Amino acid sequence: MKLYIKYMVSLRCKMMVKEELNKLGLQCMVIDLGTVDILGDISPQQRTQLKNNLLLSGLELLDDKKSILIEKIKNVIIEMIHYSDELPKVNYSDFISEKLNHDYTYMANIFSEVKGITIQQFIIFHKIERVKELLLYKELTLTEIAHKLHYSSVAHLSNQFKKVTGLSPSFYKQLKHKRMANLENM
Repeated sequence: MKLYIKYMVSLRCKMMVKEELNKLGLQCMVIDLGTVDILGDISPQQRTQLKNNLLLSGLELLDDKKSILIEKIKNVIIEMIHYSDELPKVNYSDFISEKLNHDYTYMANIFSEVKGITIQQFIIFHKIERVKELLLYKELTLTEIAHKLHYSSVAHLSNQFKKVTGLSPSFYKQLKHKRMANLENM
């Protein structure tokens, strides 16, 4: 039986989900991209208890199909951008469609209807968040970051970064250095 749980793709969250399942005597086979395959059936009482326990941990058991699909889309995008060493070489739409085995237009329409933004806007937002991480915590040049995240050019990355954050990537990086200098002078 499959359960759909809203959680960030991280080892910590996976462990929390596994722990909650174990407390209820439920054995899971696989925990991946917001889905949990459990052995056997889950009683209504176990489902209610799991839902309540997950909420206490900041996680959510999803019941409706649109929410489940949207969480799957978000998890695929977040995993692709934040947790993969290399972004896929195919179009993101093809990648997401293949990964979730759904028509992209169908997924895009549901995502936009429920979230109020397009999948593409969600991807751009997360790519910019990844650029921020790489600027702050890695010693990569903007050219290397642009290449790593499949931007057509540094100019394209810079324009998108400024559109989303209001700052240029170089100014954003300077802010970090100023903050660090201020902390050292305290």
